[in-house]
Amino acid sequence: MARTTTSRLAALAAGATAALLALTGCVAGEDAPAESGSADGGTTTTVDIDWATYNPLSIVIRDQGWLEDAGYDVNWVQSLGSSAANEALRSGAIDFGSTAGSAALLARANGAPQQIVTVVAQPEWASIVTPEGSDITSVEQLQGRTVAAALGTDPYFFLVQSLEQAGLSIDDVTVENLAHADGWAALQGGSVDAWAGLDPITATAEAAGATILATDLSLNSYSVLNASEEIIESDPELVQTVADLYEQAREWALANPDEMAQLLADAAAIDLSVAQVVIDEREGLDVSGVPGDELLSVLGPIGAIQVEIGDVASQDAIDAALDTILAPQFAEQAVDAG
Repeated sequence: MARTTTSRLAALAAGATAALLALTGCVAGEDAPAESGSADGGTTTTVDIDWATYNPLSIVIRDQGWLEDAGYDVNWVQSLGSSAANEALRSGAIDFGSTAGSAALLARANGAPQQIVTVVAQPEWASIVTPEGSDITSVEQLQGRTVAAALGTDPYFFLVQSLEQAGLSIDDVTVENLAHADGWAALQGGSVDAWAGLDPITATAEAAGATILATDLSLNSYSVLNASEEIIESDPELVQTVADLYEQAREWALANPDEMAQLLADAAAIDLSVAQVVIDEREGLDVSGVPGDELLSVLGPIGAIQVEIGDVASQDAIDAALDTILAPQFAEQAVDAG
């Protein structure tokens, strides 16, 4: 029996709900779904879309006002993690949400009506962090320790895989289900022994003296943008516009890395030097935006883990999700047009 602070599924639901309530930019009535149609002749006038510090391209689009320039009123909602974005998508509070690929798969396998429309990046963003002066020097030494992690996110699945590589399992640690920023706060406060965290917060922690105990690009899933099936079916023109703008933002970010770092620093309230490390060394924006076989090859093994640890009921559910999770046509058109 895994030693977690609550049952996994209950903790995941509670964490997602709490994180959703913490989304910034939400006021009464903002979580009502927008009407469907196009901005130039249809009925959609408001787009509910997230931005996140773990999705730099969303920061560019928001800062530049490109979606507004395309004729839409935009409700920008900050997502504080993949679980929060998934819950906002599920509830209809947003039409587009930023998650790790692993979190998108988890949601889809558990029945969420959403699909991946664009690959944002292939970041090395998840890592296991220990506080300055810790006596823990290897993943093996996490046995019997308490680790903060946001259930259902890439850092959580990174933790699971790292433990397995070290001959341990998630049952060998006590997991505190905390949102990314709260995990860092818990590490600083000494209430946990380690933290499975996400950039740019982990880069800030490292700059503050914390130690990156483990990181591995091959165990990170991609950063992706999801859209609700409702908006994909009712307003493909809007989805295409968003996919086009993501490619435009990618080109801008790659051509202007210093400006991109400054935008991230401002949005995340972190030092510019830390943001520069994230953009230059860890973010991995220089990838194809088209979700395809490379993404699926990463998600397959993670899906097996999700079944093994009880987050998904069966491998059949994972297989069905892998067969239906991608909607690549929008990114394909955006890349071809570019």
